[in-house]
Amino acid sequence: MLRTLFFFAEMTVLMPFVLARPFAGILLWSWFSFMNPHRLMWGPESDMPWAMIVICATMVGCVVAREPKRFPVNPVTIMIILFIAMFSFGTIFAMAGSDEVLPKYTWVLKVYGVALLTAAMLNSRLRIHALIWVMVLSLAFFGIKGGGFTLLTGGTSRVWGPPGTMITDNNHVGAALLVCLPLMNYLRLQSAHRMIRLGLAAAMVLTTFAVVGTYSRGALVGLVAVTLFLWMKSSKKLASGIAILAVAIAALAFMPSQWGERMNTIQTYEQDGSAESRIQLWTDAWTMAIHRPLTGVGFSGTYSRNVADRIAPGLMARAIHSIYFECLAEQGFPGFFIWLGITVAGWITAQRIIREAKNTAGLEWAVDLARMSQCSIIAYLTAGTFLSLSYWDFYFTMLVAIGATRAQVLLTLGKADRRTWARAAPAQPPLAVPGIAAG
Repeated sequence: MLRTLFFFAEMTVLMPFVLARPFAGILLWSWFSFMNPHRLMWGPESDMPWAMIVICATMVGCVVAREPKRFPVNPVTIMIILFIAMFSFGTIFAMAGSDEVLPKYTWVLKVYGVALLTAAMLNSRLRIHALIWVMVLSLAFFGIKGGGFTLLTGGTSRVWGPPGTMITDNNHVGAALLVCLPLMNYLRLQSAHRMIRLGLAAAMVLTTFAVVGTYSRGALVGLVAVTLFLWMKSSKKLASGIAILAVAIAALAFMPSQWGERMNTIQTYEQDGSAESRIQLWTDAWTMAIHRPLTGVGFSGTYSRNVADRIAPGLMARAIHSIYFECLAEQGFPGFFIWLGITVAGWITAQRIIREAKNTAGLEWAVDLARMSQCSIIAYLTAGTFLSLSYWDFYFTMLVAIGATRAQVLLTLGKADRRTWARAAPAQPPLAVPGIAAG
């Protein structure tokens, strides 16, 4: 009860700020969308559409508030717009019933629409940094909690995500924490205060234990990929290698024998019923894509028994368990390549930031964020092979932040028209801002 009263009091204080400062609404929406704090409450407020309330207030604030707003045109935003157009067109020809298609279409449209709205608001380094903080804290809560749970139970029980969310499943929360882990490291690198750096380092260790504690084989594959890439991107390879190796060995050695037995089935996947089922699902998704190569079967088509029977007898109707095959089956080949193009655009943009800002005083933060974002992309692409998170808002918000970061790099280097970001905050915020290192 006390938690609920505090939550309502907090919302009462914050909502006026959303109307006066729309970017506060973006941060608040990100908190609700990524962490789902209302799901931690008891009573009817846990089912209230808080994210929708916040984003509606934010849109009102965009109209009434005197704040600079200009839509940024960059590879990431262009690909998102193309994808919205493509899946909107494909929805017209969706094979499932409208009662199944429209709810998912509305939800996915909201994910990418808010991502574009966020892009329009990210017009300074301070705002980008604030957004990353909200993203990290939203998932670090579950990483710290899950890591502590794993340690206290001796790893005998699985870590699950928050109920009623996109990352409830153990596989999903494992992948989500992996994507968040490099962003934690970015904040650690950029935090000026020693205690904050130590706290983030501890959070990273606990999050690693939480990932292992999910018992997700896909998360383990992603963890190996992320640790290797983090080491490759580190400027102090010996020290970072020792630290990463020590944490990894400690986490793996801590887990009980049943965890090792489950992970060993990766080598004998042909004898594992779960793995065989996923391979069959991927095959069925490919069949659906071949049947409707231009538009796919549409949203929720892979879950519909009616759609499966119309394509071929014996096709399974359930979650595809792969970001690639899920998108391919639902959107067809053109939509799939545009969806993949959003990630490619984010990766290329990050690579350009590293190349353009490297060895430039005052832009170390941008290089760190670009490198860590690439680590997060690797985490999503590897762990996502085994789960259905094709339209995860956290991930695409991160890609939008990469595009905004390059805009700040170009402004700092004098390679962009400053009128594009009229009245925007300076590229380098005051050094006294908490959590941002001098430099």
